[in-house]
Amino acid sequence: MLPFANLAGDPAQQYFADGITEDLTTDLSRLADMLVISRDTAFAYKGKSVNAKRIRSELGVRYVLDGSVQRSGDQLRINTQLIDTETDANLWAQQFDRNIADLMAVQSEITGRIAIALNLKLIASEAARPTEHPDALDHIFRGRAAIYRPASRQNFAAAIAEYQQALALDPHSVEAMSRLAAALSSRLLDNMSGAIDADIEQANHLVEQALAAAPESPLAHFAKAQLLRAQHRCKAAIPEYETVLAANRNVVAAIGNIGRCKIYLGLLDDGVALEEQAIRLSPRDAFLSIWYFRIGQARLLQARVDEANGWLEKANNENSAYSFVRAWLAAAYGLKGDLPRAATETCGCP
Repeated sequence: MLPFANLAGDPAQQYFADGITEDLTTDLSRLADMLVISRDTAFAYKGKSVNAKRIRSELGVRYVLDGSVQRSGDQLRINTQLIDTETDANLWAQQFDRNIADLMAVQSEITGRIAIALNLKLIASEAARPTEHPDALDHIFRGRAAIYRPASRQNFAAAIAEYQQALALDPHSVEAMSRLAAALSSRLLDNMSGAIDADIEQANHLVEQALAAAPESPLAHFAKAQLLRAQHRCKAAIPEYETVLAANRNVVAAIGNIGRCKIYLGLLDDGVALEEQAIRLSPRDAFLSIWYFRIGQARLLQARVDEANGWLEKANNENSAYSFVRAWLAAAYGLKGDLPRAATETCGCP
């Protein structure tokens, strides 16, 4: 699924088109026997003009869903088309003119039409979405846009503030509770929290609320897994991530994080296999550097130094901003006897 274009004439509305794209990607992932390329890899094509056959060649997908969103006040116009990448034929296309309050119903209808076009069986969609509070949904979309920006204290604060506003508008929103808890936990995991105990306490309270309201919610279970991992409870986090995958096998964040937990628990080959699976599912993911790093980390722990070196170099080339990647890369160079390069990575010198 390609990112939907924003036709509102206002770049500030891009978050809204991105939010619709992400929700539809999630819904399509729940179709039986459907393997969907992850959101992050799909967003690598954002704003680019590419034809269906090129996408088939680069990602190995059979179908592409393309579209656009135009929002004017409370009115929406969503255009969609489903393309067969093998023949470049348009299998289905439709325009939807609705009120923003009907957004979730429109998304369900789009997913249903695609299922019919592909003769697939629909899986029931997640319950407890904020259908009666379009303003809360708007803040959720804004929060999601902020959380996908590069990790920083400012971006975490922006996302958390948006989710808090969504929850204030709709105190019963399982999505707002879950996303707020996950954002607080992710801030802890990235060592960017200024109030560790308070973030843990708030995230734990939100997770309990969300699971009490919707025990089967994948979002709530993902938030619980993130919180457990932030508390260094990897063994307990794995079943929560597995619950997410039972509902949607395409959630690469869950796959990659189970891999990370396995590595931390000493199950190195199992962890590497899961990181490799995440890479296959999302070859242009924003977290690609992290997945490369985890494989390199595992191989170094196994004393497979040459192999570790290759993965750690790939991680550093993908994103040189991570100091921990450079630290492990320095260790790999040192074990190979390449002391000058080890010193370069250690000191961060050019």
